[in-house]
Amino acid sequence: MSNNQRQSTQAVSIRKRVFSVPTLLSFGIAMTFVFFLATRFDLDWSDTWDKIRDINPWLYLLAIVVYYLSFVLRGFRWRILARNASVGQSVTATLPSGIHCARLIVLGWFVNSITWLRLGDAYRAYAFAEDSKGSFPWSLGTVLAERVLDMALIFGMLIVSALFLTTTKDSNTSNYVLAAAFAMAFVMVVLIVLMRVYGARLARLLPGRLEGAYHRFQQGTLGSFKQLPALVALGLGAWALEITRLYFVVQALDLSISPALIPVVALGHAILSTVPTPGGMGAVEPGVTGLLLISLERNEAVSVALVDRSITYVSIIIFGGLVFLARQVIQARRLQRKDPAPDASGEPSHVIDG
Repeated sequence: MSNNQRQSTQAVSIRKRVFSVPTLLSFGIAMTFVFFLATRFDLDWSDTWDKIRDINPWLYLLAIVVYYLSFVLRGFRWRILARNASVGQSVTATLPSGIHCARLIVLGWFVNSITWLRLGDAYRAYAFAEDSKGSFPWSLGTVLAERVLDMALIFGMLIVSALFLTTTKDSNTSNYVLAAAFAMAFVMVVLIVLMRVYGARLARLLPGRLEGAYHRFQQGTLGSFKQLPALVALGLGAWALEITRLYFVVQALDLSISPALIPVVALGHAILSTVPTPGGMGAVEPGVTGLLLISLERNEAVSVALVDRSITYVSIIIFGGLVFLARQVIQARRLQRKDPAPDASGEPSHVIDG
C-alpha cells in the first residue's frame, strides 16, 4: 500500500470514528444528562431567558473574538514546543506555522466536543504529525507537554485568585477547584518525573516496535521543555484571554461580579472540561453555575453559564466543524492530484502532450 493510500485509509478511519453511531448516540445521552441537571434547578426560566435576550451583542461578539485569539497564542506555543522536541528529529524544516497549529487546536477541541474520552487530543496530534511529516508518538508527546504546562499555570493562577477570593468572600467553593487543580498538576508532574527517571528502563521491557514508539513519545514530551520564559508568557497570555472572555460575557449580561471570582470560574471551567464527556458536558455547566453562585443569584449564574457555553462549546462545534470539513476537502483534492484515477484498462490515466 502506497503512502498516499495509507493516509487516505487513516483519514477515512478517523472520520468514521468521529461520526460513528456510538459517538452521535453518546452526544445525545450527554445532552439528555445536561437537560436533566438543568430541570433539577428551581429556576425562573423566563427571567433567565429575558437576561439572555437583553445581552449586549457587541460585548458578546468581543468575547468570541477574545476567545479565538487565545487559540492563536496556543498555536504559537505549540509550535515552540514542537520545535524544541524536534532536536534529533527530521521535522524541523516542515513544522507548520503558528496559525496552522492554532487551526489544529480548534480542530482537536471540535473532536473533543463531539466524542468521549477526549479523542480530540489524539486526533490533533495525528493531524500535526501528518502535516509536519513527524511520527504520531512524537507529536502526542508535545500535546502531553502542553497539558503539563497548562496545569502548572492553572494551579499557580488559581492559588493567587483563590487566596484573594477567600479574603473577600465567605466561601470555600474555590478551595475545591484549587484542590482539583493541584491534584491534576501533581499527577502530571509525577508522570513527567517517572518518564525521565524510569522511562528508558521501562521501554526496554516493551516489544521492539513499541519501544521505538515510546522513545519518540518521550522525546516529544521531555524535549519540549525548553525556552520556558516564552512558553510561560504565551500560556499566561492565552489564559488571560480566557479570563477576559468570561469578563465580557458577564458585562454583556449587565451583571456585577467579584473581580476575584472571574479567574476562578474561568480556570475552573478549564478543569471541568477535562471530564471525558463530549466537551465536558454534564460537568462544566453545573460546576460553573455553582462557582458563580458565590456572587450571583441563581438565575443570573445560569444565564452566564449558558452564554459562556455558547462560546466555548456551541461555537467550537460550528467553527471547528467548518475547519474539519475544509481539511477533509483539501486532503481529498490533494490525494486526487497525487493518485490519478485509473482509466478503463485499470491503469492510472496520464496526460500526454501532443
